[in-house]
Amino acid sequence: MDHTMFTYEAREQTLVIHLPKELDHHNCRNLKSDTDLLLDENYINRIVFDFTHTSFMDSSGIGVLLSRYKQMAASRGKVAYYGAGAQVRRILEMGGMNRLIQGYDDRESALKG
Repeated sequence: MDHTMFTYEAREQTLVIHLPKELDHHNCRNLKSDTDLLLDENYINRIVFDFTHTSFMDSSGIGVLLSRYKQMAASRGKVAYYGAGAQVRRILEMGGMNRLIQGYDDRESALKG
């Protein structure tokens, strides 16, 4: 896997977004525009973020997660994540995302969620 790019996986009405090693202001613009297109073209009611390979995230990452949460909440959809390491979990908690987005330890649990 290229650790600078995003990959996307559509599973029925769920969009799984595999995040790169670093989620920062440099690549969040691409994430936002890519997911805008995918959400416009498909009926998605759930987004699952895969943090398995992510070791760094800044406030831009929190901003993208928050905007996707708001977008899904407006259409009664849901957002979840899995695979976040201790550092990423700490950033999610500091940003208050743990109160909005359900976190899971593994992919299977997140997809069932």
